[in-house]
Parts: sequence; structure tokens; C-alpha cells
Amino acid sequence: MLSINSTKAVFSTFLVTGIPGLEAVHIWISIPFSTMFFITLVGNVTILTVICRERTLHVPMYLFLAMLAVSDLGLSLFTFPTMLRIFWLDTRELTFSACFTQMFFIHTFQDFESAIILAMAFDRYVAISHPLRYSSILTSSAISRIGLAIVVRTLTVQVPLPILLRRLCFCHSNVLSHSYCLHPDIIKLSCSNTRINSIFGLFGLFVMLSTLGLDAVLILLSYVLILRTVLSIASNTERLKTLNTCISHICAVLLFYTPLVSLSMIHRFGKMKLPAQVYMLLSYLHFLVPPMLNPIVYSVKTKEIRVRIVKMLLPRKH
Repeated sequence: MLSINSTKAVFSTFLVTGIPGLEAVHIWISIPFSTMFFITLVGNVTILTVICRERTLHVPMYLFLAMLAVSDLGLSLFTFPTMLRIFWLDTRELTFSACFTQMFFIHTFQDFESAIILAMAFDRYVAISHPLRYSSILTSSAISRIGLAIVVRTLTVQVPLPILLRRLCFCHSNVLSHSYCLHPDIIKLSCSNTRINSIFGLFGLFVMLSTLGLDAVLILLSYVLILRTVLSIASNTERLKTLNTCISHICAVLLFYTPLVSLSMIHRFGKMKLPAQVYMLLSYLHFLVPPMLNPIVYSVKTKEIRVRIVKMLLPRKH
């Protein structure tokens, strides 16, 4: 911490926060979080291994699922370790470089996940509404272009954030309100020119609306079109069978967006003065639960994945 005058100082590190009021039982809280981290790693690595090994699964639906698993792994690897370090060692200090790097990768993989879920919605739309043209629309080159577009879009909006943050001065406080570094959380601690903070805050809002917000709208539109196609099917049995192919993806959408929307609503109507633990719980749900549950949902609801996992774990004896 560098002194400026008798009343103000510039900080050179940030302090991340555990669960407020429960510091005495952090070691016990670490047990379920460690279990979640283990399940997340095993589940997503298993999904990737199965898809990579089985050439019959090298089709658009499962290639997008592999991308989702990579995104889930990345998000977990940049959130869980910082949290577990707090719970196990009570180590809370992060340098600016470490914090900005973590922030960049958390938001990057969050945007990746949103874009991949959108791509999976497009996949379901084409499969249901244009089944005869499915293979001609979603070719290998089309999948590659979609993947490249996701990477380019995400990096275009995320790379400027840590670069711009380095221009700010932090002297009000250095205590973050989460167990990891997030852009809105860091901006609030800046004591730089108010106009600069407003510009950076608006830029962050623009990034969120142009990625997560636009993706949510397009996902909703995809399901409106899917529902229109399903309702045109005469047989109730065929309708249910068609909708069943979307269950796994609908679960992924709900797991990703429900905590995000809930957190946004609480921030919007923050006058309710909810306990700090509620904010912390929702932030954990948003970043930690989807990477853990996505592979479980797809393993349970997707027969091809489930069968191959069983074969991999219980190989036949010759």
C-alpha cells in the first residue's frame, strides 16, 4: 500500500472475500466445494474423452457439447482454486496482475459458455425445423466457423477490459466482495476520475448486453421457432419425442441464466437489503454449479453419451 497523503493511500493488491460471517467454519465449507470441483473435473473430462474417442460422435451436437465441456473446465479452473485457497489457507491477497488475469478468464469463459449454448440452440432448431437439410447446413466447416466466431467475438470484447483497468487508481478500499475477481466489483473500488469510472462501467455494461443479453434473446427466438415447428406436428407422441431432444439443452440454459438473472434482479432492487450470504450464494451458483451439472445432465439425458461412458468404465472382458 503506497501512501499519498495523510488521508488517502493507493493499494497495490486486492483482498478477495470468503463467506461473510462463516469464517470460523471455512474448513468445513471447503469439503462440499472441493467435492464440487472434483465432480466438475471428472465429469467434463469424461465427456471430452468420450467424444474424442468415439468417431461416431463427431457430429455437430456432440462437438458443441465438447466445446461446452472445455468452457466449463476453464471457468472452474479459474474460480475454484482461489476459493479453496481462502477456505484452506485463509489466503486472500491477490496482486493486480493476478486479479485482472483471473477476471479476464472468468468473463471470457462465461461469454464462451453463453455463445456455445446459443450455438447449441441453433443446432436444435436446425435439427427439428429442417431435419433434411441438417447435414448440409451444419457441416464441419460451418462448425469450425462458428467456433472461430465465438472466440473472436469473446476476445474482442474481453481483451480491452484488463488493459483499461490498469489505468485506474484504487485507493478507497482493496476488499472485493467475492472470492474471485469480477469486473463490476473491481470498478467499484476505483478512486480515479468519476467520468473515467462511468465510461468503464458503461463499457462493461455494453459488453454484457452485447454478449449475454443478445445471446439470451437469440436463444429465446430459437425456442419460439422450435415450438412453432413442434406444434405443427400432428401426433402428440411425436411432439413429446421431439421436445425430449431439447431437454438437456433447456437444462443447460436454465442452469446458466437463472442465477444470472436472479443476481441482476437483486442488484437492481438492492434496497431489499438481503443478507450478504444471499449475494455470495447466487454468485457461487452462477459460476460453479453449471460446470458441475452440465456433464451430469447430458450423461443422464443423452443415451449415446451414457452408453459410451458405461462401456468406457466397464469394458467387456475378452
